[in-house]
Amino acid sequence: MNRGAPYTRLIADLPATVPFLAPEAIERRDGRPLVLRLGANESAFGPSPRACEAMGVAAARAAYYGDPESYELRAALASHHGVRMEQLVVGSGIDDLLGLIVRTFLDRGEVAVTSLGAYPTFNYHVAGYGGTLERVPYHENANDLEALAAAARRTHARLVYLANPDNPTGAWHTTEDLGAFIERLPEHCLLVLDEAYSDFAPPEALPPMVGEDDPRVIRLRTFSKAHGLAGARIGYAVATAETIATFEKIRLHFGVNLLAQAGALASLADTDYLRGVVVAVAEGRRAYEALARDLGLTPLPSATNFVAIDVGGSAQARALMEALAARAVFIRMPGVPPLDRCIRVTVGTPAERALFATILREVWPR
Repeated sequence: MNRGAPYTRLIADLPATVPFLAPEAIERRDGRPLVLRLGANESAFGPSPRACEAMGVAAARAAYYGDPESYELRAALASHHGVRMEQLVVGSGIDDLLGLIVRTFLDRGEVAVTSLGAYPTFNYHVAGYGGTLERVPYHENANDLEALAAAARRTHARLVYLANPDNPTGAWHTTEDLGAFIERLPEHCLLVLDEAYSDFAPPEALPPMVGEDDPRVIRLRTFSKAHGLAGARIGYAVATAETIATFEKIRLHFGVNLLAQAGALASLADTDYLRGVVVAVAEGRRAYEALARDLGLTPLPSATNFVAIDVGGSAQARALMEALAARAVFIRMPGVPPLDRCIRVTVGTPAERALFATILREVWPR
């Protein structure tokens, strides 16, 4: 019982839950290091050497706060995307920005729509700020745009969350699909378009961002995936200038550290390195797909840095994940039907993929 100040009624009534079991927690629990860390969709290829160098230089200035405006990075991003600086805000990863969006647009009791089994951090922010979640099942291993729009209209939703490409399936929708989807949303409903995996996506999955100024959409990008800066925690949102100005009322202005800003700025400029990572990830996806088919399993098409593999059922997926965990291999599986018949494996380096293939062949009953 809390003997100090009482918790808010909202927080007191929320269940105690952890969205992700971190690999470090797994190592502490099991008392041994992981052999393969392929569950968190981090980049096995690491940051750009230029980003590492820039962060090393910035470390000497770690006594100072980072620029609260992330001015240089926002200027570079604006030039990169063909938008105005006033349309950009930088945050400590997409998770931070999701909280900012929910807090800004969702009053207590109002509805946010998402897919059942989609990236869960959005859900935690909705619950934490007193919103109501409406979940729509996946259809044929992809977000069901028609059902999401119908749910938004039925509930008069204020927010709809959509990851494109998707986590945990790797599926994607085309620009035409997204345009039609936006038109089907109710008035005053905002699409939160999470494009964390955009660097791996085909061009037809990414609407042009030049002059992006649609008040119905907020687009989220990150340096955690292809750029390999997950530990630095830095991402950004692109929206209307009015929306970004509203965020300025409440955002954590010193939430993005100096080293992260320096690393992201250098990584954005190192286009050759990023291109190499994208090529290496595509090669890794193909290797996983071939491995899965060789074992009689079904890989799902992916435009991300992971592959979801259908193993036939929830019990089989759980048993396989536990068998791999017993060999100190960290992967994940979606938690709800119909996706819980899959395991999800991050693309590793060639050496990591070879070791994973060896272990998977040993634990999977053919």
